[in-house]
Amino acid sequence: MTKLRPPPPSVLDKYRGQDVRPLYTGRVRVTGGETGHGRASGIACSDDGALAVSLRMPPELGGPGGGTNPEQLIAAGYAACFHGAMVLLATRAGLTLVDASVEVAVTFARDPVDGFYLLSAEVHADLPGVEPIVAAELVRNIERICPYAKMFRDGISHVVSTSTSTDTQP
Repeated sequence: MTKLRPPPPSVLDKYRGQDVRPLYTGRVRVTGGETGHGRASGIACSDDGALAVSLRMPPELGGPGGGTNPEQLIAAGYAACFHGAMVLLATRAGLTLVDASVEVAVTFARDPVDGFYLLSAEVHADLPGVEPIVAAELVRNIERICPYAKMFRDGISHVVSTSTSTDTQP
């Protein structure tokens, strides 16, 4: 088994190309499970098999709980990305972070503008032993490079397509 190691700080070097350059695409398929409803009883599986989770609606939304939900999955991705960027930026700045953590809360809420739904997020970075002014500057810089922070701040490019059989998957 390969020993785990963080990416080098050079991943923070600016890209100077004219077009978006894809580096990796994660792909997950959700099926409806017992109720035929992805949120209520779905099964989420990644194309490489590394992710396989049962989805359940939390009690706050009238569900039984007992599984993960989309908000937790988004929060996990956001926190992991933010934490990774934080460590890379700190390393580049010559800072050593000890027991640093990132907590992200993703809230599913009703939208007063269109009457439907929206997501919001709160991020809290805990940087024990780091001077408050240095921690604030580090977090400001993370917000500029973390793609999850950019997605929540600016939106995301997305394409929605359909198919009518499993033979014509995009």
